[in-house]
Amino acid sequence: MSKHVVVGAGAVGTATALLLVQRGDHVRLVTRRGTGPQHPDIEPIAADATDAERLTELTKGAAALYNCASPPYHQWFTDWPPLHAAFLTAAERTGAVLAAMSNLYGYGPSDGPITPQTPIAATHPKLLLRARMWDDMLAAHQAGRIRAAEVRASDYIEANSLLSFMIGNAVLAGKRAYVPAPLDVPHSWTSVHDCAKTLVRVGTDERAHGQVWFAPTNPALTVRQLTTRFARVNGASTPKLTSIPYPVLWASGLFSPLIKELRTTRYQFTRSFIIDSSATTGALGLQPIPLDEALRDTAARLHR
Repeated sequence: MSKHVVVGAGAVGTATALLLVQRGDHVRLVTRRGTGPQHPDIEPIAADATDAERLTELTKGAAALYNCASPPYHQWFTDWPPLHAAFLTAAERTGAVLAAMSNLYGYGPSDGPITPQTPIAATHPKLLLRARMWDDMLAAHQAGRIRAAEVRASDYIEANSLLSFMIGNAVLAGKRAYVPAPLDVPHSWTSVHDCAKTLVRVGTDERAHGQVWFAPTNPALTVRQLTTRFARVNGASTPKLTSIPYPVLWASGLFSPLIKELRTTRYQFTRSFIIDSSATTGALGLQPIPLDEALRDTAARLHR
């Protein structure tokens, strides 16, 4: 039985912890309040992951340290730097592989499918923040101080996405859903379960170290296509969707930090935003979860 440390009990952190214990491993799941799924082999730990000394202590003897933390988007500039520094310190002092869950923001607007080799082209500081974190990890990896790999994904199907956060419950109830994005632009959607299995693979397979991997992702769908399929799979009526005009969103951002931050990433929904995860499929042999299964899981999560 190997020991692993997962920081963050959001959707990806929880899925990663459960996948590890299914493999027969022991997991220390670190959150500020010691929350997370209950399992005999999941040890919930209440700790501040920005405390490098404490995180190092918790990671001693672990095979891998998984960064599944998810600070509120509007607090990234204050929350990420100390977290990032603590992860690097703990990985270097303990020898645990550092496997980080990240996003695609650093690529900026793209006119074609995004791959791990697509140049980082964003100019907004917040879009670049996570990409620069990987630069630090890779430099430490190449210098021999740590072993590291990163997993990137598009918007999640099951959690923290347009589908689950703003649309799902309305569709299941047969009500009109108001969508803060255009309805007919192709977009890639990634399952949190595919993020978890990719994280576990790169955290435990030295051949994956020193690289960025895209979580395996099903073919792109528009918001309308995805929502219609979500309704069909879960026995709901054909969804009634209305796209919220951008001026209304902009004004709403004056009162909501979350909605305000949507302005920065709106380009991902006003033009095609598609990823190509074939490198992960080919090199690691990982396939995306069937879309209908992910959509059923989305509905189950909404009812919890």
